[in-house]
Amino acid sequence: MRGLMMDRPLLTTEILKHAVRNFRHTEIVTRTVEGPIHRYTVADSYKRICQLANALTAMGVKRGDRVGVIGWNTYRQFEMYYAVGGIGAVLHTVNPRLGPDNAAFVINHAEDDYLFFDTTFAPLVAAIRPQMKTVKAYFALTDRAHAPDIGVDVHVYENFIAEGAESFEWPEFDENTAVAMCYTSGTTGGPKGVLYSHRAIVIQTFACGLPIAIGCKEGDALLPIVPMFHVNAWNTPYTCMMVGVKQVFPGPKLDGESLFELLDSEKVDYSAGVPTVWLNLLQYVERTGKEFRYLKKGLCGGAALSEALIKGYERYGVELQQGWGMTEMSPLGTVNSLPKSILDKPQNERLPLQLKAGRAMPFVDMRIVDDAGEVLPHDGVTDGRLQVRGPWIIGSYYKAEKPTLTIDGWFDTGDVATIDPDGFMQITDRAKDVIKTGGEWVSSIDIENAALMHPGVANAAVIGVSHPKWQERPLLIVVKRDDADPSAEEIKEFLKPRLDKIAWPDAVEFVDELPLGATGKVLKTELRKKFKGYALPA
Repeated sequence: MRGLMMDRPLLTTEILKHAVRNFRHTEIVTRTVEGPIHRYTVADSYKRICQLANALTAMGVKRGDRVGVIGWNTYRQFEMYYAVGGIGAVLHTVNPRLGPDNAAFVINHAEDDYLFFDTTFAPLVAAIRPQMKTVKAYFALTDRAHAPDIGVDVHVYENFIAEGAESFEWPEFDENTAVAMCYTSGTTGGPKGVLYSHRAIVIQTFACGLPIAIGCKEGDALLPIVPMFHVNAWNTPYTCMMVGVKQVFPGPKLDGESLFELLDSEKVDYSAGVPTVWLNLLQYVERTGKEFRYLKKGLCGGAALSEALIKGYERYGVELQQGWGMTEMSPLGTVNSLPKSILDKPQNERLPLQLKAGRAMPFVDMRIVDDAGEVLPHDGVTDGRLQVRGPWIIGSYYKAEKPTLTIDGWFDTGDVATIDPDGFMQITDRAKDVIKTGGEWVSSIDIENAALMHPGVANAAVIGVSHPKWQERPLLIVVKRDDADPSAEEIKEFLKPRLDKIAWPDAVEFVDELPLGATGKVLKTELRKKFKGYALPA
């Protein structure tokens, strides 16, 4: 027997219309690429979104067309999120940090029909333009005074939308229609396309708005440091509109000073970004003696959150939460939202739980399996390959040549994890980064987190290097803080009481900086190349 409810499609335009009806005075603030601060309301944004939708339709953009964008977190890209998807087209957010070859590859692979870009990326667009196979027209996300030269005619965004009407009759279509696409960062092979549906985005938006997830509410202000070209800025452009949160877009300036200035001047109480950004911001505050007057909570994802970061921000009254997800998960999988009974405990008692990735969002199932695919217990001790399934998790890569899921319908994340009886998941390593030593698995993440507790360590990464007896042993690679000069032996002694003996690194090497990938993660593939053939001390 079927229920007798209305069958209305879950479309992102319904989030937009809800925001206009209920939160029309809520601000959206941007530090623009051109320099000045731009400020308008949700009601103002709606008029421009309608103008863009009308302009795109008049130009001939139709349902299913791919519209690429290479841009920073700004109000203009925000407008594209709703206008492009709202007319039934697909917004392809291109990560400029992929580099020219990969950027050209994903644009061609997605078969983008149109390409929008911030002026910062004009040299990149000019460089890859001769390789473009499907792009019909180029659009600079700026005004006429700042229009760049890329060697062909470029439409100017402000002029392009100016002729469109400030109202639009939004079409209805199947909720499983694609709304956006994003490519993986390509750290484990070539970039792979992930195609999101309206239904998946809307359901995840409901989950993101829960107190156990992002947890913001009307009257709050959120600054997404995580780029809009990286998995929809972790869904924040949709979540903020659903619950009435002020959005503060940082534009191209993501250094500690610029971020602090916006956090302070716009009274931001929530932010989201990867560990490297949080680390830079913390070091800026420590160096300058400034205080966070308004920031209360931050979401950290993309890589494991360290004890040093949690403690560092706690000194300033900021709760840093670990989140976990993937491009293939739209991206939210877990958030470490702890109950008050845990948060009220002394720091040393709650830290082990704070370091975990958190509990699964509603509708997200998680399991761990061994190499043979046998399901393992959720006892908090046994670790195995982490697999997931749910309504906003990938079913197949775009143009996939082989199955994306397991035979029984789960997505293998490539992470190794434990899950405890209360549902808290902890990533112990990436499957490709686990160090296999003497028949045991050693977590590179545990060693890195311990090293980051040293006051002279600014950043750290661990890779496995060959050993004639133990197969692999850990090599710790360290970036020193500017004001410190620890020795290798000092760091090794510091780690001994903090790690099991099997995890003590055999050697410590110092570098000026760690190679970072397109999403801010440390590129261990590059470190393995750099230290290929490394000879451990006898």
